[in-house]
Amino acid sequence: MQDNYPKRNILCIDLKSFFASCECVERGVNPFTYPLVVANPTQGNGAITLAVTPYLKNKGIKSRGRLYEIDKNIKYFIAKPRMSLYIQKSKEVINIYLDFVSEDDLLIYSIDECFLDITNYKKLYKKSDEEIAKDILNRIYEKTGLTATCGIGPNMLLAKVAMDIEAKHNPDNIAKWTYADIKQKLWSITPLSNMWGIGKQMEKRLNILGIYNIGELAKSNVNVLKDKFGILGQELWNHANGIDLSIISDYKTISKTESFSHSQVLFKDYNENNIYIIIKEMVEVLASRLREHNKLTTCIGFGIGYSKEIDGGFYHSIKLDNPTDLSEEITSYCLLIFDKFYTYLPIRKVTISCGSLIDKECVQLNFFENLQVYQKEDNMAKTIDFIKNRFGKNSLLRANSLLKDSTAIERNKKIGGHYS
Repeated sequence: MQDNYPKRNILCIDLKSFFASCECVERGVNPFTYPLVVANPTQGNGAITLAVTPYLKNKGIKSRGRLYEIDKNIKYFIAKPRMSLYIQKSKEVINIYLDFVSEDDLLIYSIDECFLDITNYKKLYKKSDEEIAKDILNRIYEKTGLTATCGIGPNMLLAKVAMDIEAKHNPDNIAKWTYADIKQKLWSITPLSNMWGIGKQMEKRLNILGIYNIGELAKSNVNVLKDKFGILGQELWNHANGIDLSIISDYKTISKTESFSHSQVLFKDYNENNIYIIIKEMVEVLASRLREHNKLTTCIGFGIGYSKEIDGGFYHSIKLDNPTDLSEEITSYCLLIFDKFYTYLPIRKVTISCGSLIDKECVQLNFFENLQVYQKEDNMAKTIDFIKNRFGKNSLLRANSLLKDSTAIERNKKIGGHYS
């Protein structure tokens, strides 16, 4: 079966303790021996530790915590975040990547992490994927003073997980996984949230089903997972078995085609525990617009903006195999992107886009896996749209829209977004 899976040469490269390392380079000190924390000192002991040096990590201090959580017996220095510095350093590293591959074969995953597809460059450089990876990591250190780690795999998933799980522990900061490593290395991952694409909330839901490691997830009944989690269920099963059919171009920014989009600046910081409410509510607005205009989306874009004290965020898009206008399906794709790219920082903005729209009449219904299920969900969605259009947006609400973290009731009074 693995003969049909992609066999690319994908690199996933991460800049180690990026913010803290940038500050150390600027100070002329070694991040592996210097105790530095990146945080805003004006916020007192409650300030978020955006990054810590590898030296402090080895002492058990984690990033994304609070200053007061650091052992009082450990001496450290605080550096105020300088996003302009980190962006400049990131650009320098990206230019190094572009010395090795074209822009089409590079995916900027975050400010400190990228994917490179070097499949077509091995012959050009007459080197193996591991040799090319070493050249790139050496070039990064020589030009910027930053240390990077690299995972290598036949697809994006295995490259990323190899980097996350193993590369940082190897002397050369490189780890290569193949399909032959799945049972021994991938299946042993626990807790589940250590796996790329599985957040803390999904981990809890899987634990309830008696699933505690990736091997147990891989051996689960895929149909049960699909019934429980929809599209995400299939994705979870695929990833647990090392299957990833996506390519770098799937995550490129949506082109300027006809689209609906909706962006919301939040009135307080959100995180992985309560942001799901906001995402689902925003998707319902977009899905309703799609049905109102008799359109289907073939490309979902999703982005997060972090709070002002941190700045930054991410925005990625994914192409759909089957066009849709259903809230549950669109939500599943948004959560798929969220769980892959979210780094547990406070959230202040959410952006969702349904792009590359097509007329609904142009699509044959047999494109859908289960015609009866689709028609039932479609009829239900249209009924809900009818009630809301006749009696007002707040006339019919989900139960979670009554929770304190919901913004639906207020937002329905002044709904935004655009159709272009």
